[in-house]
Order: sequence, then C-alpha cells, then structure tokens
Amino acid sequence: MKILKLNKLVLLTVLVFSSSALLAQKEAPLSMNALLKKVKAGRVSDNQDNKRREQEFIKQKQQQERMIRDAKAQIAALEAKSAQMEEQFNENELIVEEKRKQRDARLGSLKELFGHLTSTAGELRGRFENSITTTQYPNRVKFLDSLIKKMNSSTDLPSMDDIERVWFEMHREITESGRVVKFKANVGVSGKQEVVRVGLFNMVSNGDYLEYKAETGALSILARQPSDYQAGAAALQKASSGVTPFGIDPTGPSGGGYLSALINTPTLEEKWHEGKLVGYIISVVALFGVLLSLWRFIVLGGISARVKKQIKSDKLSDKNPLGRVLLAAESNKVADVETLELRLGEAILKERTAINSSLPLLKIISMVAPLLGLLGTVTGMIQVFQAITIFGAGDPKRMAGGISGALVTTVLGLIAAIPILLLHTFLSGKAKSIMHVLEEQSAGILAERAEKK
Repeated sequence: MKILKLNKLVLLTVLVFSSSALLAQKEAPLSMNALLKKVKAGRVSDNQDNKRREQEFIKQKQQQERMIRDAKAQIAALEAKSAQMEEQFNENELIVEEKRKQRDARLGSLKELFGHLTSTAGELRGRFENSITTTQYPNRVKFLDSLIKKMNSSTDLPSMDDIERVWFEMHREITESGRVVKFKANVGVSGKQEVVRVGLFNMVSNGDYLEYKAETGALSILARQPSDYQAGAAALQKASSGVTPFGIDPTGPSGGGYLSALINTPTLEEKWHEGKLVGYIISVVALFGVLLSLWRFIVLGGISARVKKQIKSDKLSDKNPLGRVLLAAESNKVADVETLELRLGEAILKERTAINSSLPLLKIISMVAPLLGLLGTVTGMIQVFQAITIFGAGDPKRMAGGISGALVTTVLGLIAAIPILLLHTFLSGKAKSIMHVLEEQSAGILAERAEKK
C-alpha cells in the first residue's frame, strides 16, 4: 500500500515538474519541501471532495427509497378505492335495474304509445326536412329532434304539450299543402324578400322559381328558369285573389323530377356544342353547302330567265347559253348537216360545264356529312367506353349523357346531308331543264337544215 502511495507521489511530482518546465519563464522554481506541501494539500482536498460526494449519493439513495415506498402506498390506496367503487357500481346497477322495472310497470300501455310517438316523430322529421314549408316554420324540426332525444332517454318523458304539438304540426302540414301564401324569407344572397308558396309544390319570388335545399335549409333562385312559365309566376305574386294560371311541378321542388328535367333539358345550342370538333366541322360543311346551293339557285334562275327570253326574241345574244348555241349555228350556215351537228354539240358541251358547275360538289357534301357524323359518334362512344373502364358503370345517368353527346354528331350529319341532297336534286333538275332546251333547239336547227337539203 505504501509502494502504491509512493508511486502516486512520484507521478504527481513528475506532473508538477512538467508543468513547472512549461511555466519556467513566468514562475520561479519550487523547492522540494514546497512541492511536498502542495502535494499533501491536494490529497487532503481530494479526500474531502470524495467524502462529500459519498454523502450526497447516500442521501439521494435514501430519497429514492422513500419515493418508492410512497408510490407503493398510493398504488395500494388506489386499488382499495377501485375495489370500493366497483362494488358501489354493481350496487347502483341493481338499483337502476330495479328503478327501470318500476318505471316500465308504471308506464304500462304508455310505453307502446311512446314507441308509436317516436316513430311518428321520426317520419315527420324526415318529411319536414324535405318540405318547403320548413322555410316558413323552421323551428319544428328542432322540436322534433328534442322530442326524439327525450323519448329515447331513460330519465325524461314527453309532456302533454309535446304530444299535442306533434298532432298540431302534422295537421298544419296537411293544411298548408292546400294553401297559397306569401311570406318573407331569405333568398340566396339577396336577403329577405317576398316569397309565394304554392302548397307543397313550388315557391316563386319576383317571377323566378326558387329551389329549396334540404341539406342547408336555404332558398336560392334556380340557375336556369323555365322561361315558358315565368309569366305565370310573376302574375301569381301580384295577384291578391281570384284564379291565376301558374305552372307547378307536381313532384315537388325537392326530389321532384319534372321541373328539374324541364330546366335541365339542353337547348339546341347546347346540343350543338356537345358535338365538339366533329360537330363544328359538320356545321361548317353544311353552311358551305347551303350557301353554295343558294348561289347556284340564283345563277341557274338567271340563266333560265335569259334562255326563256331568248326563245321569245328574234335577236340573237351571246349573253345566254341558247343565244351562243344559235350563234354557233348561224356562223355555220353553209356547213353540211354532219359538220353543223358537231359544231352545235361542241357549243352545248361548252355550256354544260357552266350550267352544271358545283353540282358534283354538292353531291359530295351530301355524302360526306353523314360519314362525318358517324365518325363523331364512333369517337364519342370510344370515350364513353374508356370512361366506363376507368370509373365503372355505377352512374347510368352519366353514361347515358355521354352516349347522347356521341349521337349528336350523327344527327348533325343527317341534318346537313338531307337538305343539301334535296337542294342538289332540285338544282340538278333545273340544270337538266336548261340543257334540254339547248338540245331541243339544236335538234330543231339540224332538222330544218336536213329538210332544206
């Protein structure tokens, strides 16, 4: 043990000498006695620190043991309290069950009555939520909610006033279904304004039909009005008595389908837009075909009028096809019949091109328009089936809307082709009648020339 202490002393001495060597320039060298005193003083200080630390560790250990004892005592107390509360809960359960039996025995036949009352109140609540009369009497839904909650409670019972009010609300709904009344209500963002309610069917305000949203209980103006019936709505709001014609939706504004179908029916313009790109192309082609037909109708009409005028005139004119054919015959008076026939045939062929101009194009348009419509339908059906593949066929209404939009192009193609085909037939007949006149006159000239020879 002494050797170990001696080694420590030597080590400390070496460290002190090392430190002294580094600080040699600033501190004076120490003697061996002074160095020994410092080492002893350091040992005493270290021993004191160690003892202090040992005392702190012992104190902390005692505190931890005391805390553990306190925690165990609390756990034991809580377990005892839990057992006591569980016992009290079981006793209370028996008391509650006994009280419930006493209540049921005292209610007797009233329990069955309360059951019917609860089911009736639930049905009325659902009806009132979807009824437009709720905008005029909004508190009855809250009353039925509180009544149903009270009926389902094991501590509350409905009063006679509550039972009588259920009957009153039912009777009032029946009465209001046959009345036309005016009252103030909030309409959209416009604030309060006068509203006319026609039974349980419709509500109007300022000539506009209103929509009642059961989810929010709010009134709003229909985004799209049935324009054919708005005059009746305005007249009904101004009327104070008598009979006023008015269009109602017998299925009601909420859940009814007639008014919704009426206002959701797309217009011709909306249907036209459903054709999309192919529909626009068909429309342009049809418009071009109609304009071309009108232009040819005017041109052929002018030609026909000039030809008829030439037939009645003795003076030949090169301003009409018949005049030019007759001039060709006049310029070949000395020619033989065969030569004259060839010259007249040549003149008629020159006129045929101008008379039949654009008629083949009209025929092509009348054939291409239905094909374009079929193309649009096929591409539309492809899109519909792709949507079914991605989203499924759970919404038949959406699928039917896509098919309807795809068939629009077929309708547009037929609408374009049928009138253009009729116009082509009419114009072809008119052109043939003009050519018939030319051929008839040339045949007459050839007959006269053959008779002279």
